Amino acid sequence: MSVIKNIQWLGDAETGLLRLLDQTRLPGQEAYLDCRCAQEVADAIQRLSVRGAPAIGIAAAYGCVLGTQQNQFDESAEQLARSRPTAVNLFWALRRMARVVPRTPEALLREARAIHEEDAAMCRKIGEHALALLERHRRGKQGSAEAIHVLTHCNAGALATGGIGTATAGIYLAHQRGLPIRVLADETRPLLQGSRLTAFELAAAGVHVTLICDSMAAQVMRSGRVDLIITGADRIAANGDTANKIGTYALAVLARHHGLPFYVAAPSSTFDLETPDGSRIPIEQRPDQEITHGLGGPTAPRGVEAYNPAFDVTPADLISAIITEKGVIEPVSETRIRQVLGAGEAAG
Repeated sequence: MSVIKNIQWLGDAETGLLRLLDQTRLPGQEAYLDCRCAQEVADAIQRLSVRGAPAIGIAAAYGCVLGTQQNQFDESAEQLARSRPTAVNLFWALRRMARVVPRTPEALLREARAIHEEDAAMCRKIGEHALALLERHRRGKQGSAEAIHVLTHCNAGALATGGIGTATAGIYLAHQRGLPIRVLADETRPLLQGSRLTAFELAAAGVHVTLICDSMAAQVMRSGRVDLIITGADRIAANGDTANKIGTYALAVLARHHGLPFYVAAPSSTFDLETPDGSRIPIEQRPDQEITHGLGGPTAPRGVEAYNPAFDVTPADLISAIITEKGVIEPVSETRIRQVLGAGEAAG
């Protein structure tokens, strides 16, 4: 399966650079950013040129290599840590890079590449577990030829990871194996990651995708157009409370009301077992302009106040299961999370 190259290291450890697909330019233009220092990587993360928790962690790891090229590992790690507060993969990757000995560009590049390759492998394993769930739901439908209909939110696909995505991993594998599958993608306001990114990459891969406004989710559920919901995650607390793109919590509430399963797909690196529950997860506040000037010009009266949290937290009791590379966490509880992940293997 062809995967979009959203993160690439070019050259050797001493003089190489990090090339990032600028996701703010999609779907209209496929443009790339060449980062030659850690601050440029941090800026790219902050302005969402690279986004998605796993991809942020991978980019930060390569950013540490760039910092070490200039003998500034500690300063670079601090710059990268300030770029976004919610995605725990960022801090997981920085801690892992800090443990590398000797702290040379060559050794750090090997570790960054290992993080990148491991994420691709984790995505594949997440996909295999998700595919089993998709097949189980399909067997429960009338008629073996009937498609399974999946609703997703934001972008937890190849663009957000080092592989075939998290929420999309099972979708891609189902498509690859010829299983009928239909995807409904929320546009995901205010920055439209669903319409700009998820619809873009699924359509490019030949997966049937239908775009809907966020406010249509309740109606499509009530009308029987959805069989299940799968989203990604930016941080999962020890009890299973999950932070993801704003609007995810609303989908979970709607899914419960309509009797639909709500799944979260994420690698073990997204779990933060030092954070006991969702109330302790820091939520990034984004600039007002993302709402007041969301379509290239003013979309609200001048000077109006906006409230723009980037994420919300879905309580564990609204999540049917969490799909990881190590297996499916079902039911979602701290005991079951620790059983599946293994002690000490998650972030933190």
